[in-house]
Amino acid sequence: MSITAKELAKKLNISPAAVSMALNHKPGVSTATRQKILDAAQRYGYDFTRISQKMTASGAVYLIIYKKHGAVVADTPFFSQLSEGITLGCKKENFNLKVSYIYENEENVERQIEDLRTSDCCGIILLGTEMTAADIRPFLKLDIPVVLLDTYFEELACDSILINNIQGAYIAASYLIKKCPGQPGYLHSSYPIQNFSQRGDGFYNAIRAAGLPVSKSVVHRLTPSVEGAYADMCEILKRGERLASSYFADNDLIAAGAIKAFKAFHYRIPEDISVTGFDDLPISGVIEPNLTTINVPKKYMGEMAAQRIIALIKNPHQPPVKTEISTTLIRRRSVRTRA
Repeated sequence: MSITAKELAKKLNISPAAVSMALNHKPGVSTATRQKILDAAQRYGYDFTRISQKMTASGAVYLIIYKKHGAVVADTPFFSQLSEGITLGCKKENFNLKVSYIYENEENVERQIEDLRTSDCCGIILLGTEMTAADIRPFLKLDIPVVLLDTYFEELACDSILINNIQGAYIAASYLIKKCPGQPGYLHSSYPIQNFSQRGDGFYNAIRAAGLPVSKSVVHRLTPSVEGAYADMCEILKRGERLASSYFADNDLIAAGAIKAFKAFHYRIPEDISVTGFDDLPISGVIEPNLTTINVPKKYMGEMAAQRIIALIKNPHQPPVKTEISTTLIRRRSVRTRA
C-alpha cells in the first residue's frame, strides 16, 4: 500500500502543508526541502497519480515563445503546425494550454520568468529556436517541469524535442552531389541559431563523405526570410561573386528568396542553378519551380512535446531525454539531374 502525503509529512517531520506544496509543484518551500520531499515520496512509494487529476483541473501547460532575433514568427506555417500538435496533445490528456511570449529586449524578462512560480503553470514547453543555454537556465530553476522544443544543448539537463537537423542537411546535400554537376554551395543563415549551425554540420559531413574539399564550398550568408534573402543575394550577384551550380539552403524561406534573386538576374532554375531547402513549408509547393526540400513532421513534434511534458508533470522523477525527429527528402523540380 502506498504512503499518503500526511504519513510522508510525519516521517519527515515536515508540515503537511509543505509536503502538499512540494508534491503539487507549488511555490512556498525551498528547493532543498522540495527535493527532499520528492525523493522521500519516491522512496516510500507515494502514488503520484493522486495529484495528476488535480493538476489537470487546476494547472495549465504553458507554451512559451522566447523571441530574440526575430526569426520566430507566430503566424508562420512552421509555428502554427507545431502549435497545432501541442494543442492536440494537451487536449488528449485534458490539460489546458496557454501561450506566452517573452521578448529578450524587454527589461522585465527575469520578473516574467519568476512570475511563472505563482501562476497556474504546471509545465513549460519552451520554444528554444532562438535561445542560448544561458537563456534557458533561469527556466530550469523554477521547479516546474520543462521540455525544450526545437533545440538542444549538451550542457543542460533538460528534456528536448528537436529535428534531426544534421541528418536532414546531409540527405539534401548528398542528393545535390548525386544529381548535379559540380560541388554544392551553401546558402547559410546570417542569424546565429543552433538549428542552422547543425544543418551546416550535416552539409559539410556530406561534402566530406563524398571526398570533396570543404574549403572549396561556396558559402553565402543570407537573412532567413524571403525578402531578406532576396535582397542579400541580389547584392552578391551585383558584386559578381563566384557562384556554385547548386545550393543547399538552411530553410525554405532562404531558398525562395535566393531563387527569386537568381531569376531576376536571368539564371534558370534548375538548368543553371539547382536549389534545395529545409522545412517543407507551403511556399515550397507554390514557387516556380517547386522546391525540393526536407520535410519536417512539425505537428508530430508538437504532439511529442505535449506528451513528454505531461509525463513529467505526472511523474517528475524521470531522467531527461533527447528526442530527435527524423526528416525526409521531398523531390520536386528545383534540382536538375546530370546531363
